[in-house]
Parts: sequence; C-alpha cells; structure tokens
Amino acid sequence: MESATTQPAISTQELSRRFGDFLAVDRVTFEVEAGEVVGYLGPNGSGKTTTIRMLLGLLLPSAGSGQVLGYDIVRQAEQIRAKVGYMSQKFALYHDLTVRENLAFYAGVYGVRQRQRVDEVLDLVGLKAQERQRAGELSVGWRQRLALGTAIVHQPRLLFLDEPTSGVDPLARRAFWDLIYTLVERGVTAFVTTHYMDEAEYCGRVGIMRDGRLLAFDTPSWLKENALPGLAWDVYAEPLLPALNALESCACVLRAGLVSDHLRAITPPEVEATALQAALAEAGTPVVRLEQVEPTLEDVFLALATHN
Repeated sequence: MESATTQPAISTQELSRRFGDFLAVDRVTFEVEAGEVVGYLGPNGSGKTTTIRMLLGLLLPSAGSGQVLGYDIVRQAEQIRAKVGYMSQKFALYHDLTVRENLAFYAGVYGVRQRQRVDEVLDLVGLKAQERQRAGELSVGWRQRLALGTAIVHQPRLLFLDEPTSGVDPLARRAFWDLIYTLVERGVTAFVTTHYMDEAEYCGRVGIMRDGRLLAFDTPSWLKENALPGLAWDVYAEPLLPALNALESCACVLRAGLVSDHLRAITPPEVEATALQAALAEAGTPVVRLEQVEPTLEDVFLALATHN
C-alpha cells in the first residue's frame, strides 16, 4: 500500500446509492487529502450520512467506487473500520457505564492494550473531572466529547464525524471544533458533516450537498468568490416584510431573504448601490442603510441550490 503522504485519505468515483426508486446519493466524486479538515455541508436528507456509511463499508454502493486510506470500500471494509474513527449522529455510548468505563470498553474493542491511552483521551477531550460519572448523567455537550473520545481511543488516522455538534449550544460547538483542530495538528484527517452553514467556515474545503448531488467542492473563499452569481448586500429598511416583497420584485435582485434584523439581497455584479436604492424607493420602500458585504456560505448554498 502507498504511504499516506502520496495517496488521498478518501477518494470516490461516481459513488451512488439507491433505496428502491429513491436516489439518495447521485454520482458523487471527490478526494480528501491527508491532514485536511473537510466539511460536508447540506440540509438533513441531502445524502451526507449515506455517503459516510458507504465510505465505512456499512452500506454497499449501488454504483461507482471509493477508497478510504487506500482500501476499497466494498472489498476491504473491515480494514477501513479498524483504521478510522466514526462518531455517528446518535452517540453510541453505554449510559450505565462511567465515562472511563466507556473509553476502556472501546479501547478493548479496538485491541488497545495500553492503559494510559484512556488517561490520554480523558485529558485530550477534557473529561478527566467527569471520569466517574455515568454517561447517561452527562449533558449533551459532555456526551459529545465522550463520543469523540471513543472514536479516537485507537488513534485513527482518519475521523468521520456525522453531525457531531447537532443539538449543542454555540459555545460547545466552538469548543468541539477546537478539539477537531487539536487532533488535526497531531496528524488526523477530519471529514465532518454538518447542516450548520457557519461551521463550514472552520473547514479547509467544503462539499455542498443537495438532494444527493454534490453541487460544489472547494475552499470557502473560492466558493464565495466564484459560486455566487453576483454581489451580496445587507439592506436595512422598515418595515421588513414590505421591504422584502419590494426586493423580490426588483428586476436587479436575483434573490432576497431575511437575515436576523435586516434583509440580504444578491444582485448581478454590475449593480451599484444607487441603482438598488432607486429601485427600492420606486417600489415604495426607502432604505435606511445599504451595505455591500462579503457573502456567506449560506448565500453560496442557496445560489447553488437554486441554479442546480
């Protein structure tokens, strides 16, 4: 087998999966290099988990092929699962066991005999103070850390994290991403699915999924510069709903939506602020403030989803 420095950590070629007449993953092709943090982004039901389950050999592809750490996902699934870490959406923890006992159990499953490895993982995920608590008594954020600990106890080279921050508060989400980068600094590759658009900003590259199709796969900065069909504007106007209707009726606006306490408009690149203000004024909506802003990955996703 080639060394990890010359082969991709993950490689797929036209990977597809059908469930009866439903095409859950549609001819997905991408590569993940060793040491990358890749975000696999999309709404629930877009095919993210099905992709991971095929890469782990838990589901057979209906068509196409894939390799993980150089192993074929169909013929060598057992070798893959021994060398990767997997954190599923439903944390696979034993609620009646303590934090330490959960880690020790998974260490045994993976054939890890060094007792100090459990202590290392407890320190790494910040659970030393909770080691004697039962897993079922932990908060969601602490259970999340324990689930990560069970996925890395055997020191895998590649981590699959499926919606790892779903259901936890923003502070816990940020702390979890700090943990991911701590692992990456130690040589781990991370493949992370999420439906939180803001989390994709933490990733080196991002794949955007919708309805089983991979719409784009590149760095966040490239996607924001190249996948958006124009400029992004923050529009502050009162009242909001009539202003939104006015934006949506403007010929110079490609897409408009509500963002917190203001509106976001996407226009062709040649549209200037004065033209946008004039169009809104003509529609009966004077603008309080108008700012051209850097687009977000949510803007990119909505643009791609609309045009594909």
